[in-house]
Amino acid sequence: MSGYEKRTFEKKRKVMDATFDLLNTDIGVKGLTMEEIAEKSKVSKTSIFKYFGDKDTLINEVYKDYLDKIGNETQAIIDQNLPFEETLITMTQNELEHLRKVSKQFYLDMMAFVTERNDEGLTVIMREYSNKSFSIMLDIFHRGRKEGKVDLKYSDEFLLVFFQAMIEGISSPQIYNRILPYTMEWTELLIKGVAPKK
Repeated sequence: MSGYEKRTFEKKRKVMDATFDLLNTDIGVKGLTMEEIAEKSKVSKTSIFKYFGDKDTLINEVYKDYLDKIGNETQAIIDQNLPFEETLITMTQNELEHLRKVSKQFYLDMMAFVTERNDEGLTVIMREYSNKSFSIMLDIFHRGRKEGKVDLKYSDEFLLVFFQAMIEGISSPQIYNRILPYTMEWTELLIKGVAPKK
């Protein structure tokens, strides 16, 4: 990476970090201005437009960056090869920790972004993250099968549809606000729901 590329990368990172910090307040997407982003990041508006094009693209990049960070941490948890139940609990605790660090307004704005449907009816989050997240969940379910914790009668297809239905359900702000205090119970129910009947 050349000196110019490094400086550009650092400026873009400053802009994204400043945007995240501003979005993580009560301002929200609608109240956020490019002037505030430029002031907080100490990067000129001209440079911000050069790097990101417009405010919506910048905000989308911030949400993707946030989700990628959670996804990378989830993959690191998977790579530890913990037992099935411990893996799901650790993943849930990690996601809870991330959710505790963002404001309600940030979450609501992000969910509006990730649940927006395109022409094919797919949500942005499902289009961009489904392959990765579904692959991770299949690995976890396969591990659970080997450990005797996931009933063999459940096909991969069913498990993925089940997982997708749960994710899309808790993506709803009305559901999220009510389920957040019960996240550990939700995880426990998932574990018990796919377990073999004794």
